[in-house]
Amino acid sequence: MRAQFVLSEIGVGLRRNLTMTFAVIVSVALSLALFGGSLLMSDQVSTMKGYWYDKVNVSIFLCNKHDADSDVNCAKGAVTEDQKKQILVDLKKMPVVETVSYESQDQAYKHYKEQFGNSPLVGSLTPDQMQESYRIKLKDPQKYKVIASAFNGRDGVQSVQDQKGILDNLFQLLNLMNRAALGVMALMLLVALLLIVNTVRVSAFSRRRETGIMRLVGASGFYIQAPFIAEAAVAGLIGGSLACVFLVAGRYFTIDHGMALSAKLQLINFVGWDAVLTKLPLILATSVLMPSLAAFFALRKYLKV
Repeated sequence: MRAQFVLSEIGVGLRRNLTMTFAVIVSVALSLALFGGSLLMSDQVSTMKGYWYDKVNVSIFLCNKHDADSDVNCAKGAVTEDQKKQILVDLKKMPVVETVSYESQDQAYKHYKEQFGNSPLVGSLTPDQMQESYRIKLKDPQKYKVIASAFNGRDGVQSVQDQKGILDNLFQLLNLMNRAALGVMALMLLVALLLIVNTVRVSAFSRRRETGIMRLVGASGFYIQAPFIAEAAVAGLIGGSLACVFLVAGRYFTIDHGMALSAKLQLINFVGWDAVLTKLPLILATSVLMPSLAAFFALRKYLKV
């Protein structure tokens, strides 16, 4: 009988404040969808770091005859065979180096045409204008500076480039976007909390006569508060369920179908469905716990029980 009474009071409260309840549901749904999206973005960045950092190379570009006239690092002329051999020997001696591969001018020209075949510059370039290079895979990509300090400025070396630096700029941008999404999520969450508190206050005020009678007949404080807390929890749960739908639909339509980014951007290792599904229980739990706590503290202040 008591459970039936509580459930009926929940329904009455939700219907009486239908507009505010709808606002709470939408705010909770959007804020928790952003929350889930931010968690997935963080997982995506971590996945991409693990995938790409394992593949990054340090490149030592060697001077060619054209660099001797235009690059101060190649003022002593193009790299010689002895210099190339010495650089290779020194690289293989370094404990941080895992593998070393050599790219000739012809190979560099071929790779350039494959990547930039539509560029008008391709027709004006010749293989002898390309640079020979050593591509080094490190055991620890963080130790690029060991290679840079050892070979920068050496005769025959035009430059030492670390692909990790390019990736770091990309990941910094992704992290910045993630922090922006978290900021918007925090703002939406604050709006949702304010709406929940106001909805509970309005509901408590509209039923002040009923709660007064319940106090007079000896009803416990928790029994009086339960319908109001449950109203907020139900509205939050509906919003959380919508957030889960948004998250699943976003993953489905942007990565697998619709935009189909997984097919268009095959070089990116996207997070899988397991990452999405593990976030759903957290979102649902937050959607119930957050409104319930907000309602509980609002009732302690505004409902005299």
